[in-house]
Formats: sequence, structure tokens, C-alpha cells
Amino acid sequence: MSTAIRKLEKRKKIALIAHDNKKKDLIEWAIHNKVALSKHSLVATGTTGKLIEEALDQPVVKLLSGPLGGDQQIGAMIATGDIDVVFFFFDPMEAQPHDSDVKALLRLAVAWNLPMACDRTTADFLMTSRFMQDEYEYKLPDYTQYLTRKI
Repeated sequence: MSTAIRKLEKRKKIALIAHDNKKKDLIEWAIHNKVALSKHSLVATGTTGKLIEEALDQPVVKLLSGPLGGDQQIGAMIATGDIDVVFFFFDPMEAQPHDSDVKALLRLAVAWNLPMACDRTTADFLMTSRFMQDEYEYKLPDYTQYLTRKI
């Protein structure tokens, strides 16, 4: 069984996502963390990316809107190692038309052992962690047992 190590550089690739009822909260949080976020590369889904880019006056790679495939695009970036940290302010009180995509995105972040915040308090803790300002190495999960399992 091999153990792969993944290194997160000092400049992290951060995904920012928010459901409609949480966009205001994410934007306020991003403005509060403008200086810290300016040290990282930002990727976001559709409208969220546009709003963050305007609020921070910092370039944001904007993907499709979440319901149109943006959540899946970020999921693919997680799987290929192109996202280091996920901030996904989702609305736990309202069903989304793309709930299956949301669930898949959250599952991928956990499967690949990525730091992820889904609310403002956790986002504050994550952003103030010393690991956000430095390089960080961690073990990637080993899923080979699932590849060799007989049915």
C-alpha cells in the first residue's frame, strides 16, 4: 500500500461557492478577509465569482453557475489537484435544484482530504490557521482497496 503525499503551496488555490441565500454572507466574509485572500488564487462558480471579483477588486477565475455545471467543474478540479481549499457557503434550509451536484462536490472534498468550510465560523477558523499562510503537506487517502475489491 503506497501513501502519496500532496503539497499545498504557500499560495493556495481556493474555491468559493455560495447558494443564493448565502452569497451576501460569503461576500461580507470575503471583504473581511480581503488582505488574506489577495495572497491566493481564487476560483468561483458563476455569479458568486463575479460578485467576489467586484467586491475584492481581485481577479477570480469564474466557472459556470452551480446549477449549470459549476459545482461539477470545481469537483473535477478537486479530483485533479487543482483546488486546495473549498469555501462553500450552502443553504441548509432550502432544497436546491442541483442537490445531487452539491452532494457530489462535498463528497469529493472529503474524499480528497481537502480543508473545507461551509459556514462563516469555520471559514474564519480556516483562514486564520497558520497552514493557510505556509506550505502544508498531507497524506492523500489510499483508495486502492476499492479498485481491487471483487464483487
